[in-house]
Amino acid sequence: MKTTNVLFEVGLEEMPARFMNDTEKQLKTKTIEWLKEIRLNYQKLSTFITPRRFAVLIEGLDEKQEDQEEEAKGPSVKIAKDQDGNWTKAAIGFSKGQGKTVDDIYLKEIKGTEYVFVNKFLEGKTQEELLPQFKDIIFSLNFPKNMRWANQNLRFIRPIKWLVALRDQTVIPFDITGVSTSNISYGHRFLGEKFVIANPTDYQSLLEEQYVIADTKKREKMIVDGIHTIEQEKGWTIPVDEDLLEEVTHLVEYPTVFSGSFSDEFLHIPKEVLITSMKEHQRYFPVQSQDEDLLPYFIGVRNGTADYIETVSRGNEKVLRARLQDAQFFFEEDQKQSIESNLKHLDRMVFQENLGTIADKVKRVVEIATIIGKELNLSNPEQKQIRRAASISKFDLVTNMVTEFTELQGTMGRKYATIFGEDEVVAQAIEEHYMPRNAHDQLPQSTIGSVVSIADKIDTIVGCFSVGLIPSGSQDPYALRRQAQGILQINQHNQLNINVMDLIQQVFALFEQNNIPTSEKSNVLQQLESFFKQRAAYIMKEANIEADIIDALLVNPLSDFSYILEKGKVLKSKRSTIDFKDKQEAYVRVLSLASKAEGDVMVDVSLFVKEAENNLYNSYLDVKEAYNEALANKDALAIDLLSPLVKPIHLFFDHIMVMDKDTKIRDNRLALLQMIANDVKRYADLTKVQWKQTQA
Repeated sequence: MKTTNVLFEVGLEEMPARFMNDTEKQLKTKTIEWLKEIRLNYQKLSTFITPRRFAVLIEGLDEKQEDQEEEAKGPSVKIAKDQDGNWTKAAIGFSKGQGKTVDDIYLKEIKGTEYVFVNKFLEGKTQEELLPQFKDIIFSLNFPKNMRWANQNLRFIRPIKWLVALRDQTVIPFDITGVSTSNISYGHRFLGEKFVIANPTDYQSLLEEQYVIADTKKREKMIVDGIHTIEQEKGWTIPVDEDLLEEVTHLVEYPTVFSGSFSDEFLHIPKEVLITSMKEHQRYFPVQSQDEDLLPYFIGVRNGTADYIETVSRGNEKVLRARLQDAQFFFEEDQKQSIESNLKHLDRMVFQENLGTIADKVKRVVEIATIIGKELNLSNPEQKQIRRAASISKFDLVTNMVTEFTELQGTMGRKYATIFGEDEVVAQAIEEHYMPRNAHDQLPQSTIGSVVSIADKIDTIVGCFSVGLIPSGSQDPYALRRQAQGILQINQHNQLNINVMDLIQQVFALFEQNNIPTSEKSNVLQQLESFFKQRAAYIMKEANIEADIIDALLVNPLSDFSYILEKGKVLKSKRSTIDFKDKQEAYVRVLSLASKAEGDVMVDVSLFVKEAENNLYNSYLDVKEAYNEALANKDALAIDLLSPLVKPIHLFFDHIMVMDKDTKIRDNRLALLQMIANDVKRYADLTKVQWKQTQA
């Protein structure tokens, strides 16, 4: 079949860099799905995005759909024919509707009933008919924020300025808000000009002549190569922050890397402040020595050529100097205050309307952290450090530096606490209590920081649930999912063995004592357990634990997450062994039938009729104590201690009719199974685990 090359390009005002990755992914996914839907095959599909455009190039696209023959099903023969065997109006109407006559009808039986069918020929549509539909792909793109241009109704990421739609040398006609498709595109805003695209496959090379690098990966490589060149020339170390690299790549169409400097008088300011100022305000890469000391230089990326690059560098140096002078002023002014004076201002900062001020939150965090410290049996000096760290954990929120750079909260708290003479352990905990700040961030390393972090997060979560602020869909304004995940990760990483649900109940009681409006307790606790189990499941999935094992473990209350995760790893390793298959079959037989037991009936050995009952009961008594002790000691291999029950269980079911006509005997046998099942379930509900044989 003959093929063509097709190009679609949408030109816009500059798009925000943070939206561009997702936009390109959507463009590719939706175009592939669309081509599949309209049944046009292709050889290669490429997408491109720069601040001023996004485009898709489809090479080797079939000129038309393949012709198809389709079988159309009509009414049953009982309806299609009358008593004399003549075609009814229903049959005539069906065949006519398919572009056929009753002479084309044939019969087929489906599940014992005969129906009428016809075969119809569907001629494939051509590109001319199908490709203008690409306009719908443009409309279907989703953006976090949209805008409307002038009096147009279309809400889009940015106003559309031009449209290119080409099928080889032919323009594909459609328009969007008065902008019609053509073969004319535009180069770099300052260095390029408008140009004609004669052939879709020339797209990248033509843009490059107009100082536009359309391929994101190529722009990124140009930036990285430029940084490495300067590194080698200067003998510097330039850490390449991946998030910053991605952002800068999406800010430029033609990248040129340059270096600049700033006065070393600013190096007395904490390097976190200097780095944040360079990255967040100016999108610069900081420079370090071989020993990782910050140097008074920076790396920038220009949207243009290397012409007059020295002038560009000097201009950026002036801008950065102004930024650093502000940072220096904030740093010096903040040191004129004290921790206590800053804490007084927290009374005027609202945390949440129903949950009070930041000062109110701090008081609760102190109480919660104290509860956790006692449960962990920490020493008196450690308890004192916890209370001090919790009580001053938020003092830096009112500093000039954190007001200007909110991402430095905690970091500046540690810096200033050290300057003001606080214990280094306390200062470290102030910084750590915000960790983890995202899904893959560093966790608190100290016990004191871990305790305060959990206390702060659990206060936020329980508080928000108590007043009805529960995450739904993508809406999670207080980042409760991230904070719940953080609590579980800290608990697991630092082996704190905190019972999450017990702690939640104590925190809920604290809210009740403080007369904070709360929803009905049982509902909130149920919602919270479900919420934490969802986050636990997410973490376990990230640890490559399969869904069935996760379900088996999370039927139990979410207490010690570290232990749950270890049990998950054990079951993952056992699930593919023949030995486990035999054991699981035995336990599942017990678990399945035990569910028929009504209430908690005590086992009466005098009602045992056969030896198999006695053997199973005695075998259970032999392993029970050691098994319970292993569970109490958080032994992930505790399930192995039930192995002596496997043979007696199989013999029990081979020789015993559990559902005996005598209700006393039946209930006694069910009680025996229920007793064993309850203990097995304390490890996991093994009925949910699927045995999987390892592939040879």
